[in-house]
Amino acid sequence: MIEAFDLPHCADSILSLSDGVATLRFNRDDVRNALTGTALIQDIVTVCKWASEDERVGALILTGDGRAFSAGGNIKDMAAKTGMFGGEPIAVQDAYRRGIQKMSLAVYRTEIPVIAAVNGAAIGAGLDLACMCDIRLGSTRAKIAESFVTLGLVPGDGGAWFLPRVVGNQRAAEMTFSGRIVEAEEALAIGVFLELAKPEDLLSRAEVLAAGFAGQPRRAIRLAKRLLSMGQRMPLDDFLDHCASLQALAHHGLEHDDAIAAAVAKISSETR
Repeated sequence: MIEAFDLPHCADSILSLSDGVATLRFNRDDVRNALTGTALIQDIVTVCKWASEDERVGALILTGDGRAFSAGGNIKDMAAKTGMFGGEPIAVQDAYRRGIQKMSLAVYRTEIPVIAAVNGAAIGAGLDLACMCDIRLGSTRAKIAESFVTLGLVPGDGGAWFLPRVVGNQRAAEMTFSGRIVEAEEALAIGVFLELAKPEDLLSRAEVLAAGFAGQPRRAIRLAKRLLSMGQRMPLDDFLDHCASLQALAHHGLEHDDAIAAAVAKISSETR
């Protein structure tokens, strides 16, 4: 375990690092881990940047302490039009751009696998945060909702970009237009969750999955994640050209040399 003083400071979260797996636990159960009106957005931005730059980190888990993964925006602040919800329209727009949207970009750009361990409710921006991650595991007591329209709002954090990439256009439209609560079993069936686990087993299952990723050659994992991201936005011809370039880098890496040597040694031992 890396000592706490060696990790970035987080105001409303608890960050740990063990055997290449970083875990960020949102620690604002008093507001159901709301992203606005807390320091959670900045905590997430800080940790995602650190995890991308620190090669000790092979995978990152995001999860919540208490009742919720995240309730999204703070409704009391919305009602009072305070914090990021206060001021004239241009001020609110800038607050989104310089606040929660920085989180969206930070999670999306994280260079290592990011796993959301959704321990409870993931509502509005809380669901969108989970969808920004590469993989989502759900507790059997988890509930999700793309609930913005029920408050007369739209997904200002980019949820209308992330959700269709997780569940497809038609299902994303239905969830967005209805704002309904989706229980854990349905969320598994429609592809929001890769797996479900009992509440007491969720984090350990996420840790096992993350450790498997962190145990792979670190630079190859980072290159593979870049390709997965680029494949969403590049034409095939350009993408294939970029694949070849990154593969050429990988072929000349020490990780590849070590892995090939180990594979050859294994084959030799099996054929004796």
